[in-house]
Amino acid sequence: MDPVIIVGAGPVGLTLALALARQEVPSVVLDEGPGKDEPRLARTAVLREDTTALIERLTGVPVAEAGARWAGWRAMRRKQVMREVTFDDAADGGGGGVMSPGGVPKPGGVTNQGGVTNPAPLHIAQHLLTDALRAALAGERLVKVVVDSRLDAIEQEPSGVTAHTRGPKGTWWRGSYLVGCDGQRSTVRKLEDIRFPGRTAVERHAVAALRAELPWDGQALLHRMPPWRTSGPSGGEVTGRPLPDGVWRLDWLLPPGKDLVTPEMLVARVRETLAGWTGGPTPPYELLDTGVHTVHHRLARRWRVGRVFLAGDAAHCLGTLGTHGLDEGLRDADNLAWKLASAWHHGPHEALLDSYQAERRSAVAARLRAADQALPLLRGGGGLRAVVPGSARGHDALLMDGHLGHGAIGAPGTYADSPLAPRSLEGEVPVDTPRGAPVMDVRVTAEDGSFVQLRDRLGRGALLVVLIAPGTGVWDRKHWATAGIMPRLAAAVTALPYPAELLVAESYPGAAAHSVLLVRPDGHLVTALSGVRPADLYAAAETALGGPAQSAKAAEEAGATAGSR
Repeated sequence: MDPVIIVGAGPVGLTLALALARQEVPSVVLDEGPGKDEPRLARTAVLREDTTALIERLTGVPVAEAGARWAGWRAMRRKQVMREVTFDDAADGGGGGVMSPGGVPKPGGVTNQGGVTNPAPLHIAQHLLTDALRAALAGERLVKVVVDSRLDAIEQEPSGVTAHTRGPKGTWWRGSYLVGCDGQRSTVRKLEDIRFPGRTAVERHAVAALRAELPWDGQALLHRMPPWRTSGPSGGEVTGRPLPDGVWRLDWLLPPGKDLVTPEMLVARVRETLAGWTGGPTPPYELLDTGVHTVHHRLARRWRVGRVFLAGDAAHCLGTLGTHGLDEGLRDADNLAWKLASAWHHGPHEALLDSYQAERRSAVAARLRAADQALPLLRGGGGLRAVVPGSARGHDALLMDGHLGHGAIGAPGTYADSPLAPRSLEGEVPVDTPRGAPVMDVRVTAEDGSFVQLRDRLGRGALLVVLIAPGTGVWDRKHWATAGIMPRLAAAVTALPYPAELLVAESYPGAAAHSVLLVRPDGHLVTALSGVRPADLYAAAETALGGPAQSAKAAEEAGATAGSR
């Protein structure tokens, strides 16, 4: 079969190419540029735990070492610290604890909706992220990157898709599928006549990357209504995010409009901000890079047209209130890769391919909706809301959600209502991970007896079946691999309609002993079952692959066959 054509060689396109290669699917990446990004410290990304793990799994290198894990995060309003978060062992992405405005730790730690401590975000320059992906692709036999290749035509047929590029290496390229990862001004989207409605310039920020010594070593900072600035949206807002080697990225929220950001204005902002934060004259600093960051809110009407798909900024634009759109673009690539791999190896399954739009568009749309609802509260200024008691703290909570990846504004979406979600299963039991949400990373025992992290087994084109069996971590595998329920579960896994890997974990949050978890190749939980239930496991796996729900009789027969082996 022909390779997958990927248009665009940014982080999303390169991630998709690597994710496909890990599942033995070849691809051609059409890069409009020269094959190397310009170093820009004013252009950075904040990655959450799941997307950082995805990049490190695909590249095989600790990309976190090229960025900075936040030691903490604080929100200030005028001269008061409203909220402060510390991250324990930030260098390793550990969890954190909440601190009150007075700096006294509160019990319980920072928790997300599932009750899990929140790991430190990773702040990294985007060109370093892209460099890591390009380096991983350099030795990948299944990926061909073609530079200086600008797309200008797409033709679809029932058996494939053809793309034409112009430039020094202009030619026709034949592929099985084509994915547009070519940014906000996507040529793929325009050629397929896909509408891209939304709002332009929802927020504008003046950006400066500089090296300076600030009072908050390694802590990110959101400062609203700083005392030295009272004009502008909400009286002014500045964000400081640390990078390695004493470098900081500072963002100043600009008033609505298209006023020119002059070098003189930006330097004045830098000087007054540094002086205000250090409580004296402007400290020494080295200005490294500047820019203007404009945030749009847009969502493509369709993410799939036949054999053509959209991903990343080509499909959606978001990024207000401290959020970052690259996270969602990487989740697009992770979601689409295993579905394209299934179609490439086993033949197209329309329901499975259609589920990409159903899942990812819904997840991004929910975040855009939440941000659009919060924006009038946070940026409207004045009016009754300005004098309502407690409103400022509510605003701080909303902004904290965006900056730390919590709540409707910042948290990654779940696929509970996905067409791939199984119907109600008799043996289903609740665990701390909701159905359709990303699984938590726990240590598991692989089939060869080695100990690995659960997330290390993702993205290999196989479903994961995880048995929760306390005590297995301290005994050699030979003592329990053929004992108890293991032979029956192994037979049920072998009978599944898709390649699957059986893993064993000592424990999983909220899961009782002998629970069985079914996990998709992209790490989202399909279901958790109480014990070995071959019929339920088969039905859940089949539905997760986009197949029609099997009749109860057929499922029972499949289960009986597995159980008799």
